[in-house]
Amino acid sequence: MKNKPIIESSYWQNLLIKIALVAGTIAIIVWAMPRDKETSFKMEQGKPWRYADFTAPFDFPIYKSEELVQQQRDSMVRIFEPYYNYNAEVEARQLKQFRQDYADGIPGLPNQHFQSIINQLHRLYSQGIMNTSDYNGLRTDTTKCIRIVNGKTASSVQVSKLYSTIGAYEQLFTDSQLADYKELLVKCNLNDYIMANLSYDKERSDAGLDDLLTSIPLASGVAQRGQKIIGRGDIVDEHTYNILQSYFRENDRRHQDDAQLSFVVLGEILYVGVLIICFTIFLQLFRKDFFEKPRSLAMIYALILLFSVVASLMVSHNVLHVYIVPFAMLAIFVRVFMDSRTAFMAHTTTVLICAALLQHPLEFIAVEEMAGLVAIFSLRELSSRSQLFWTAAIITGTTMLTNLALYWIRSGDIAQLDYSEFNYLLVCGLMLFCSYPLLYIIEKAFNFTSNITLIELSDMNKELLRRMSEVAPGTFQHSIQVGNLAAEIARKIDAKSQLVRTGALYHDIGKIANPIYFTENQAGMNPHEGKTYVESAQMLISHVTEGLKLADKYNLPQVIREFIATHHGLGKTKYFFIKQKNEFPEEQVDDLLFTYPGPNPSTKEQAILMMADAVEAASRSLPDYTEQSIRELVNRIIDSQVDEGYFRECPITFRDIQYAKTVLIEKLKTIYHTRISYPELKK
Repeated sequence: MKNKPIIESSYWQNLLIKIALVAGTIAIIVWAMPRDKETSFKMEQGKPWRYADFTAPFDFPIYKSEELVQQQRDSMVRIFEPYYNYNAEVEARQLKQFRQDYADGIPGLPNQHFQSIINQLHRLYSQGIMNTSDYNGLRTDTTKCIRIVNGKTASSVQVSKLYSTIGAYEQLFTDSQLADYKELLVKCNLNDYIMANLSYDKERSDAGLDDLLTSIPLASGVAQRGQKIIGRGDIVDEHTYNILQSYFRENDRRHQDDAQLSFVVLGEILYVGVLIICFTIFLQLFRKDFFEKPRSLAMIYALILLFSVVASLMVSHNVLHVYIVPFAMLAIFVRVFMDSRTAFMAHTTTVLICAALLQHPLEFIAVEEMAGLVAIFSLRELSSRSQLFWTAAIITGTTMLTNLALYWIRSGDIAQLDYSEFNYLLVCGLMLFCSYPLLYIIEKAFNFTSNITLIELSDMNKELLRRMSEVAPGTFQHSIQVGNLAAEIARKIDAKSQLVRTGALYHDIGKIANPIYFTENQAGMNPHEGKTYVESAQMLISHVTEGLKLADKYNLPQVIREFIATHHGLGKTKYFFIKQKNEFPEEQVDDLLFTYPGPNPSTKEQAILMMADAVEAASRSLPDYTEQSIRELVNRIIDSQVDEGYFRECPITFRDIQYAKTVLIEKLKTIYHTRISYPELKK
């Protein structure tokens, strides 16, 4: 009863972790999904429209192109008349200063010409004087006008009729009366009395220009709801292209509305949530072994999240084409580390999520689903590195053929074939060749073991196996034989044959520590003589713990360590246990001293290894190898294991066990078949 609260606490903790994982996946995917659907269409002027007939879903204005609007804006800017304020005080102040400075007249200049200078300055100020920099910026256009504000009136004047400060000074000497005295007047620095009386009114000019620019109509018509814009196969001309761009623009504007945006987000949450939750229910109902392992869930949801977010970012930022994302890689990873059904469901869930990013997703779904199916089929049993490369090549060819078929269905014209999508699919295929190094990264990150790793571990030149072959040759041969038997059973009952074969090679690795204590390595001398039965039993049991130590030392995967720990389960060293009971019936025997540490097998592969190991070892003690004796041996040993409950914790059925018996009997009959005796040559 004390353990019940702990179990319930652990259950709720695991449940909350799974809920958080699902909710977090949904939230991140929805957050990354683009709100702008414009980039979902791929269209070019002069190319055929490759999607379904498009009709206006609502009334929207047909906006002018950016180029046209900019041209009109530039034209308005050219004809715009900036505002300049006329300051009469400048003339009065400067003329007053001139009279004060030359109250006694200008030496050498007749008095009647002094008044001519004042009259000339008055004329220039009345005409208008600007800063030289402003004047030079405006005079490039001889027809350019400005508006001069004098009090409450504003009059339009051509810039050519005005003067710059430099131009006004030069204009002084155009007077016929003053021209003869130019050298004398130059020394008087008359330019000191010439200042701009027209100042730029930035505030009024900016406001006027804004009013003028905003008066430019941005639309040149209206597309009505239900109006057909373009049909499939029609050429996208400039006018149609502009209408489609106008639709995208108006659609974006509508999505900026908070109320509409909230419904869009709600729809995305609902759509992604339904897909992720349905996939989670699939795992919970049909793949409970994966559903109960946090690392399995973490890998699956991490892959779904990664590919969905990458596709969302590519669509939202209009980076290349979504076909460049190698979605089939997800199916490859899940298939290698889990199984085909889970790989198909995970891949389909991801493709359907990403299809929501596109306006017309059917072609995308068809191409990517074919890629996923081919990836799963071609990796039915991964046994070599080259399979991954062949898989990438087959996927690339299949997706290209699928895309070509869809194009012919849509257009029926090979002359207008768009090769850009095929280029993206080719790049995607090249990226699939990276599956092998990425497979290693995922394997280490989530603590999985792929078939490639198992094959590498099965290499007889591995240090640990080579050492066993040298130190314990009998055990080494026994392990090879057990691996062959177990792999054959695994193939028969649809278990993982490569896993059980590799596990068989390492299951007795602990015997390296004391090989002489195991009969297969003895040659005449028996070291158990002189030892108590308890000591001998402990010596046999120690090969499990010693094997786990070696597994840690050589960094063997967890699945291999589990074979080492479970190949005897919680069984007893029956030989010494029975000897102890028979010879010392009056003594109380501690069963734990004769019991392996276990645990019992928890997977089908571990159960297969336990059966093959026990049967292969016992078969060596048969006095004769007849079909009946082999059959009786196999039935007795496996039935005993079933009766003692070794297989209660693993998902193996009676049907599987019966198949295992059949395979063991047939194989042992083949191994121990009777050979004919060769006759001797008579002399």
